[in-house]
Amino acid sequence: MTATGSQQPRKPARPAPAATPARPATPARPANAPTAPTAGSPPSAASPASDLAGQLVLVARGDGAAFDAVFEQVGPSVFGVVKRVIRDPAQSEEVTQEVLLEIWQNAAKFDVTRGSATAWVMTLAHRRAVDRVRSVQKESERERRVAAADIPYDEVIEAVESSLERERVRRCLNSLTELQRESVNLAYYRGYTYGQVASLLGVPTGTVKTRMRDALIRLRDCLGVAQ
Repeated sequence: MTATGSQQPRKPARPAPAATPARPATPARPANAPTAPTAGSPPSAASPASDLAGQLVLVARGDGAAFDAVFEQVGPSVFGVVKRVIRDPAQSEEVTQEVLLEIWQNAAKFDVTRGSATAWVMTLAHRRAVDRVRSVQKESERERRVAAADIPYDEVIEAVESSLERERVRRCLNSLTELQRESVNLAYYRGYTYGQVASLLGVPTGTVKTRMRDALIRLRDCLGVAQ
């Protein structure tokens, strides 16, 4: 009953009824789980209820043999349901183990009047798988928030200073005349030569140079740049 590769879940450990232990790393049948029907319970093999619902009734009484039968019957299907939701084989095997432990611990909660035993088991499997996915997503979101908040102070200051500097330059450009601003934009932000600027604006090259000189003087004064 041991998994081959990741295609079949391993049998989970059954905890003592008095406590729910930490999830075991390697599922195995526990020493304290009964391997035969408890006193007062009819033997599993002789029980008229050989279907899953009947086996769950026996599991609820602590019948280890009935749990073995349940494991053999639903283990691969539980693993398949879980793996379709989680995708990751290792995590799928962990969650499958949790589902089978839950069956062992809570078999008494199965109510045959509310649906089939198979539907009950698969609902447990799907719920556990979805819970695992949500837990992983929440953990990833927390890590992203922490990473986003952990921005070095120097980077924040640098970003603020760059933003303020761009705003100052924008303000100073707006203080120029329209002709000066056009010349500066074409020469410094679009990479045109004075001759090309003159051609685009339809003015002599000497006029462009004069505008540029006057504009740069005004920008230097506005930005407080020393000569």
